[in-house]
Amino acid sequence: MAEIVRLISLTTGKVVRAVKNDLNVSKGDICLIESDLGGDLAEVIDIGSEACQHQRFSSGAVKIIRIATEEDKKRLAWLKEKEKYAFEFCLERIKAHGLPMKLVAVRYFFEEKKAIFYYTADGRIDFRQLVKDLARELKIRIEMRQIGVRDEAKLVGGLGVCGRIICCFDFMKTFEPVTIQKARRQQIVINPTKISGLCGRLMCCLAFEEESAGRLYSEEEEYLIED
Repeated sequence: MAEIVRLISLTTGKVVRAVKNDLNVSKGDICLIESDLGGDLAEVIDIGSEACQHQRFSSGAVKIIRIATEEDKKRLAWLKEKEKYAFEFCLERIKAHGLPMKLVAVRYFFEEKKAIFYYTADGRIDFRQLVKDLARELKIRIEMRQIGVRDEAKLVGGLGVCGRIICCFDFMKTFEPVTIQKARRQQIVINPTKISGLCGRLMCCLAFEEESAGRLYSEEEEYLIED
């Protein structure tokens, strides 16, 4: 089985599992790893523990490309500055064009001259002039990507009512359907302010806890029947 190490992303702060391959990495090393944006830098925080090697974690592991060079570290810092400027410039152009959209985040690709601008909106937006403005100013390829409110929370992150980092930002890969019936089956008081997440939708943990709650109620019912 491939050896798995755990790292923490210098971009998002998320814990990532990656295949070490034949690289000789140590705790504290900064590595260039695979990501949806062509690469990310992450610090090795765990090697060889049970949490690393558990079989159920290996399927979602990315690959370590190489130990990060000083050039890689400088590039990441440069990209963060570019993203900050691009975000502020895009906000100004959205306001100038009067577009009914909310800019959520800007993400640059690590080794490509391309950036994704994530936004939310109630409907379709004609942002052709906005894209022209961005391409002219930033000199890169532009992709405008509309996302929903749950995706916004997953992208931006934050703390839930439990005091922990919200699940979608921390470890969730995909969203599960969450209905009010799941809250009722767990005998939770239906108070929207108590069972809604930062996105304004029902909290994802209602789906996680339903299975264990269902087992508990089944055991209670069985006990009552026996009595």
